[in-house]
This record gives sequence, structure tokens and C-alpha cells, in this order.
Amino acid sequence: MPGEADPATPARIIPELQEHNRAFWTGGGGGRLLIQRCTSCSLWVHPPAVDCRDCGGGLEPQPVSGRGEVFTYTVNHHPFNPAVPPPYVIALVQLEEQDDLRIATNIVDCEPDWVNIGLPVEVLFERQDAGADTVYFPVFAPSAG
Repeated sequence: MPGEADPATPARIIPELQEHNRAFWTGGGGGRLLIQRCTSCSLWVHPPAVDCRDCGGGLEPQPVSGRGEVFTYTVNHHPFNPAVPPPYVIALVQLEEQDDLRIATNIVDCEPDWVNIGLPVEVLFERQDAGADTVYFPVFAPSAG
């Protein structure tokens, strides 16, 4: 099951929590990656939206496995955020639930040179306190098995 990333992880830019994205950003507190799913056509929808992009139906957050593979990636060598030392991997991970269900994230717990397209990965969560809210950033690490 998905776990927690290193607690010493530097602070990230905190997203503005809204009704339609709150489950995505807070679901990691229960160890679950929550992605919206259409109640009419069953399409998984990410990033969070108000309604289904295909049929206009309502969306409800549902847990996914947290497993996927690196769809594409880049290694950043520029110090964008002084609290996050380069190099680090920015990736699109394709989740196993749907062919076009992808999430922008970071690959952690491995050397940047080890990352490749098709690398099996699983979700971890980085906890960040944001005033009255706590958010859990989904990051991905190479799968253990």
C-alpha cells in the first residue's frame, strides 16, 4: 500500500484547496490516492475538475491503486525552489487504471539517472501543513516488486 515519503522533504508550493480538488490533495492522509471518476460514464478525470470532460456527468473521488509507470520525464538541474536542491525528476506517471490517466509528479527515492520511460512506480505522499489544512503531495518511487 502507498506509504509516506521522507519527512525531511522540503516545503512545496501549497495549492489552493477548493471543493473539486480537496480530496486529491488531502487523500494521502489516509494513504490513498484519490482521483475523480465520472458517476455517469466511469471515466477517470485528472487534474481535478468540476464535471466530466466527456459527458458532463458528476465526479466523485475514488481511490486508485497508486501504481503506474513513467510515461515521460525530465531531470531538472535549475534551482527553481531554493528549498528543493537539483537535480530532481519531474515526470508524468500513467496510472494503471486507465490508458490516458496521467499525473504530473516527482520521482523520488532513486538517482535521476535510474529513471526511464516505462519504469514501474508507486505512490508515496509528502505531508505539508498549510495553515489550517494539511496537504499530501503524491510523489512516486520505483516499485519494490
